[in-house]
Amino acid sequence: MSIDLGEMYKASRLRVTDLASDDVAHVPVPATPLWNVHDVVAHITGVVTDAMSGNTEAAATDPWTAAQVERGRGRTITEMIDEWSANAPMIEGFLSSPEGESAFRAVLDIHTHEADLLQALGKPVVLPDEFLNWGATVLMDGFRAAVAEQGLPPVHVQASSFEVFRGRLGRRTVDEVCGYAWSADPAPYLDAWFVFGTAQRSLGEVS
Repeated sequence: MSIDLGEMYKASRLRVTDLASDDVAHVPVPATPLWNVHDVVAHITGVVTDAMSGNTEAAATDPWTAAQVERGRGRTITEMIDEWSANAPMIEGFLSSPEGESAFRAVLDIHTHEADLLQALGKPVVLPDEFLNWGATVLMDGFRAAVAEQGLPPVHVQASSFEVFRGRLGRRTVDEVCGYAWSADPAPYLDAWFVFGTAQRSLGEVS
C-alpha cells in the first residue's frame, strides 16, 4: 500500500491544532518532562519554520529544539498554530513528493508529540493504524540496522506497533521495554533500541 507522508503529517497537524490551545498552554507534558504544552507546540511549529528557512544542519539535536522553544516564548499557542497552518502546506507538499521520503522523521516527530499531548491532557492515546503500521516498520528496520552496526546477533522483538513506536522513541522505561517478548536477553540491545534515551517514569499508557 502506498503511503502519502504529506497527508499523514497534515492529518496529525490538524488533530494537534484541535488539541492545543492557550487554555492548556501551561499543562506539563510528562513524556517531555522539561516542557509544557506551549513548549511542545513551539517545537513542532518551529520545525516547519526552520525547514522553510533552511535551518536544518543541526536538526533533531538538543540545541536545535531548545532554540525552537525559546523562539516561541512570548508568543501564544494561537499565534504559533496560525503560522504553522500557513507554512505547513509547503512542507506537506514536499513530504508527498517522491523526494519527501528523505524527511520521514518529521512524520514520526509530529505523531510522537501528538501522542505526548494526548497523554498530558488526559485523553486516550490513540493514533491511526495506518501511521502505526508504517511507523513501526520504519522503526524496526532502523533497530535491525543498529543491531547489525553494533555487531550484535539478530534478535526478534514481539511488541505491538504502538509499543514499538512509543518504546523506540523514548516514551518507555527500560523495564517496560525489557518486558516485551525478546528472543534473547534484551540488555545488550538496549542502546540500539532507544533512539532518544529512555523514560525515567512510566507514562501509564496502555497499548
